[in-house]
Amino acid sequence: MIAISVEYLLWILPVLVAVSLVLAATRHERTDLILSQAWRSGLWTVCFLGIVAALIRFAIWRIG
Repeated sequence: MIAISVEYLLWILPVLVAVSLVLAATRHERTDLILSQAWRSGLWTVCFLGIVAALIRFAIWRIG
């Protein structure tokens, strides 16, 4: 089992915030719409990454 430290995983947060804000700003000009879109895309990305992590963890458990 490979362990990843929490500090390493926390580097994902600033990247996630920056990418979500940039993507939202390319679609909208109003600040409220940018923040709303950024929140939704950030939440979607976190859910997607969680599902991928769970699938990988299940596959490792099943193989090992």
